[in-house]
Amino acid sequence: MNDPVRISDPNASRIAPQGRFSRHVRGTHARGGLVVQPRMGFADLDTMRKGLLAVRAAEATGTGTITLDSYTRVNDHDSARQALRTGAELNGFPLVAHGPEATRELLDAVSGPDFPVQVRHGSALPYPLFRAMVEAGVDATEGGPVSYCLPYSRAPIREAVEAWGRCCELIAAQPEPMHLESFGGCMLGQLCPPSLLVALSVLEALFFREHGLSDISLSYAQQTHPGQDMEAIAALRRLAGERLAQADWHVVLYTFMGVFPRTPVGSFRILEESVRLAVRTGSERLIVKTPAEAHRIPTIAENVDALEFAASIASDEAGRTARTGATDSGIYEEARLLVDSTLELAPTVGEALVRAFGRGHLDVPYCLHQDNANRSRAYVDAAGMLQWAEPGRMPLRVERTASRRPVSAKGLLTMLGFNERRFDREHLTHGHLRDLQYAAPDGRRSLS
Repeated sequence: MNDPVRISDPNASRIAPQGRFSRHVRGTHARGGLVVQPRMGFADLDTMRKGLLAVRAAEATGTGTITLDSYTRVNDHDSARQALRTGAELNGFPLVAHGPEATRELLDAVSGPDFPVQVRHGSALPYPLFRAMVEAGVDATEGGPVSYCLPYSRAPIREAVEAWGRCCELIAAQPEPMHLESFGGCMLGQLCPPSLLVALSVLEALFFREHGLSDISLSYAQQTHPGQDMEAIAALRRLAGERLAQADWHVVLYTFMGVFPRTPVGSFRILEESVRLAVRTGSERLIVKTPAEAHRIPTIAENVDALEFAASIASDEAGRTARTGATDSGIYEEARLLVDSTLELAPTVGEALVRAFGRGHLDVPYCLHQDNANRSRAYVDAAGMLQWAEPGRMPLRVERTASRRPVSAKGLLTMLGFNERRFDREHLTHGHLRDLQYAAPDGRRSLS
């Protein structure tokens, strides 16, 4: 059992038991560093081990990642075992099929205090997986009853809430805290206005706290405007400081999760912007992407290149003055309203989430899950900022203008490709074709 560790925070005094994952992140942040992390998963034990060892040896302060396969995410472990027997291709690591003992041996061979490992999965009903992770001694995992249900599953949100409650209580009962990261700030990857991302991340963190967890992190995904993202992360940190007293928490930023630039330079440019955003906002951890994302699953070497590039940009940014200022569009006020009004719907956070989505009080734009009202709409404005076009039944004030038309199917496709066009076009427009040589960033140089 770990002794409580006192954490300094500008908003609240927090005392919480701290696991190995959080100790590594906190220690790196205290030294002025940024933890960078890939999303990497391979089916066989040997390749997964080689991938983790390559990440550990990279010129970056990182953590390991084991991303699970699609069969495991939906608890079809028999199909995962059959794939292992026949050599059929899997798109990740089948942890339950391999078994806790084999996974523990893998982790013992690669992980340590300076290199903890997080399991990433995407399961709405993950209790069998959580049980296997506990038996294997996994350092950290992620997800949540909303963020891993609405985008990835047909399971009713009530079932997901019940399942995730059991999972939280399982890991809360362990002597060494397993870190749990909310995926709430990454809903659908794009076209979700920041106030809702912030609110969902905080609400899932409050759900974790309600079920006994205190070693947690809150997520936010890079969107379409760096100034708006700076404002959003500031709002997330402020709300977390106000609502998560007596918990140890940090913020993890995701490099843009939507339609990715297709050129190497465009891909590294969007990654660079996310790194600078992470450093400027005090985010403790960054999940990176690679130029291969637009085409195929990245190799081990491509993951390492992205991590080392990110680490070099983080080091460069540490001595710079921010060139982009945060916007001031009321993200904190909207997010706080959504959090508070949701919590008023029921005596528990879990039941409040179920009722909120049932009433359209929370409504994720363009999400087709049967428990999501899907009446809200968002758009990218002329400045590149995400705005509400239609709030549905959410308690938000949206300014109506005569020029604002309903979002069409063609308009939606155009918005989905906003960052792809912006970053791919940028280097062509400004004469950066010469920088294509840095697609594999051996020079560790900024593309600015």
